Amino acid sequence: MAASSAKRRHKVRRRADMSLLGGIRPPIAVLSALLLSLAGITALGLGRAGQDPVPEAVLTSQQHFAEDGAVAMRASIDESATDLTRTAGLFSAGDPVSPDAVLDKIGSVYQKWMGTAVVEIKSGRMLAARGENVPVTAVDTSKLAEKDGLSPRMVRLQNGETRLLALALLSWPDRPQQLLIASSSLRFPGISLGQFRSIAVIDSEGRILSSDGIPEPEQVLTDLQREGVKRSNKQLKAFSKIAAVKSAEHPLKAKEPGSGGFLGVSGSLLGDTFEGDRSIAGYATLTGPEPGEGTVATALGLTVVSMVDVAVDPTRVAGPLFGLLAAAALLLIGALAVALLLGTVQRPLLKLFLESRRLTRGDLTRPVTVPRYGEAGRIGQALERLRRQLLGEPAGTTDASSGASRRRVGTRGLVVVCGVLLLAWSAPMLLLFNRADSTVAVPEQIISDQRERTDTLSDRVRRALNEGHADLVSVSALIGNRTSPEDMKKVLERTRTEHVRYRSLYVRSAEGTVLARAGESPHGLPANASGGDKLPTQPISVLNDSGKEPVIAGYAEIPGRDGAAVIGEFRIDFINSLLKRPGLGQIRVVDDERRVLGGNTGYLAFQSLPKRLDELATGTNQKTGLSARASGVMYRDGDGVQVAGAAPFVGGGAAKKLGWTVVSWQPAAGLAIPEYSLQNRTVLAGLLGVTAAAACLGWLHIVVVRPLRELAGKAEALADGDRRTVLFPHHHDEVGAVTRSLELVRQQLQEQRRRDGAPLAGRN
Repeated sequence: MAASSAKRRHKVRRRADMSLLGGIRPPIAVLSALLLSLAGITALGLGRAGQDPVPEAVLTSQQHFAEDGAVAMRASIDESATDLTRTAGLFSAGDPVSPDAVLDKIGSVYQKWMGTAVVEIKSGRMLAARGENVPVTAVDTSKLAEKDGLSPRMVRLQNGETRLLALALLSWPDRPQQLLIASSSLRFPGISLGQFRSIAVIDSEGRILSSDGIPEPEQVLTDLQREGVKRSNKQLKAFSKIAAVKSAEHPLKAKEPGSGGFLGVSGSLLGDTFEGDRSIAGYATLTGPEPGEGTVATALGLTVVSMVDVAVDPTRVAGPLFGLLAAAALLLIGALAVALLLGTVQRPLLKLFLESRRLTRGDLTRPVTVPRYGEAGRIGQALERLRRQLLGEPAGTTDASSGASRRRVGTRGLVVVCGVLLLAWSAPMLLLFNRADSTVAVPEQIISDQRERTDTLSDRVRRALNEGHADLVSVSALIGNRTSPEDMKKVLERTRTEHVRYRSLYVRSAEGTVLARAGESPHGLPANASGGDKLPTQPISVLNDSGKEPVIAGYAEIPGRDGAAVIGEFRIDFINSLLKRPGLGQIRVVDDERRVLGGNTGYLAFQSLPKRLDELATGTNQKTGLSARASGVMYRDGDGVQVAGAAPFVGGGAAKKLGWTVVSWQPAAGLAIPEYSLQNRTVLAGLLGVTAAAACLGWLHIVVVRPLRELAGKAEALADGDRRTVLFPHHHDEVGAVTRSLELVRQQLQEQRRRDGAPLAGRN
């Protein structure tokens, strides 16, 4: 008997412990912990919003600016190396020509190199040279046959400047092999700096190889300006050292998890403050166009650093007071809600648990302590009636008025009251507080960066088209008037393989016959009055004005073939890929009639721009001085604040006469501006409050309220005389423990009825 009693006590203790893992305690405890955590997040998060001396959006913009510079430099270096190698290969595939003829032809087609030279590899003798002196002594001709022996390399001159040397081989049968060398500076192609910005290229040690934007001391007039130049140079060197260290990190470790966009290492830096202006910088490594894909430029280990001075705004959007008040209000409301749950739900249920166990142990001397409200009160009243029945009172007697009063206020209603209390804090955070309207202050640097980055993108598209046309000129010059169609096709295939910008390359005769083709079928050219095809009037033209996508083609006449020409049709995906730059929003390339030709997001070809962007593009194309200039603007209306920029094609080359414009725009709400950051954090706090309340109170309703309502009906039925319905628990928690106790009471009443010899009462 003692052993059996001990086993029962152990079983009761185990079940009591199991109730701690479920039941009513965990939802309330988790709700309390979540509300405390949310109060801390609110105090810290809302208190710090808008406190940074420089808005996060400005820092991110500098990071994107450096990424633009890195992308442009990588593309320029790779393009130069590819052009030199392809040109040398085309020369080598034809009849031998003199070194002077090679350099003259290269100089007439490409104007990108500062100096070119041809050297005989075996003897090391200089055969021809153009432009500035090429440091040929820096090239060890005995190691050209080794792996990466022809890779571009950097050479530092005696004057401190750095030159990038690109190498290619000229080989003809029965002639000594020659080395074609082209030197270029590491200056940025077509990067629009605007005012007060500088940019530099650094090596892996942090040494500045090339810089632009900071004037020389002798170019300024006053001592104050000279002091500013000295400070800028010092700050740029400091940024370069830090950027070199950070650039050595692995790209996946240097970025936040899940962040995309730029494939290399990039970031932003904060510098010193001088007369109210603070220096900030962005840095980005040269990286390949595809993940894990290296190029000749990425092997050089270069990093781009851009620096600009921005005015520090001493004002703040909001101090820490709002965050502290919101956190205090949440603590007060949360404490009230938790106290309500503890006092009206948890404590009565725990009392029922203890009272029901007392009855099962046979302690019937004291009346059951009946809770005042809800299902707990109904169950308590049923327990009291059952206690009296165990003492011999007949079943079925009840106090109807007391039961009716307890039914009016249920546990579900108390949980709803707690939800309303928590919603009273969360709803204003979601809908009312810290709303950013059309009067939000957008930093001037954001508008400036939108303009300059759009200008850089416009120049990049123009240069890409110019490079494509230069390729066509180079191919047409090498084809000449004696090349067979088979050899033409080989040249076209090789060019298309080395450059992904073309969807189709073909040679067309003056009569319109396609002599050789590589790639997709060519688009039909417009017909002239005699019925034949005619060449476009411009070296680069759009061949259609409707359809799913524009057909953009460039052409170059072949000398000595009576009007025959090499025509290359550009892939629209190639142009669109140039526009995929983060931080600029939606980007469109439009023609001289402001019809859309390409974009970085979904668009319809040849559709018109929105009215105000059309007006922006039209106004930007108006000449100011010698040429049109890029412009940036901020729109404020009922839909919010929008930042836009437009930049026409400005510069030389075949693409200049197209009259195209690049337009970009984005809502300011998507930028990390203090007002929007504060609004977003406030909304997030409200969402977290709603989520915590819904999760915990829903959990409480599922595991406690709903089973408790069901148990209340069964307990009343048992007190009314139902002895046949077996009560079994669904969970090992407080409600389950009360259910087990009621089942034991039911069994005791059955046994008592058998002993008394009376028939069992129950429902049919």
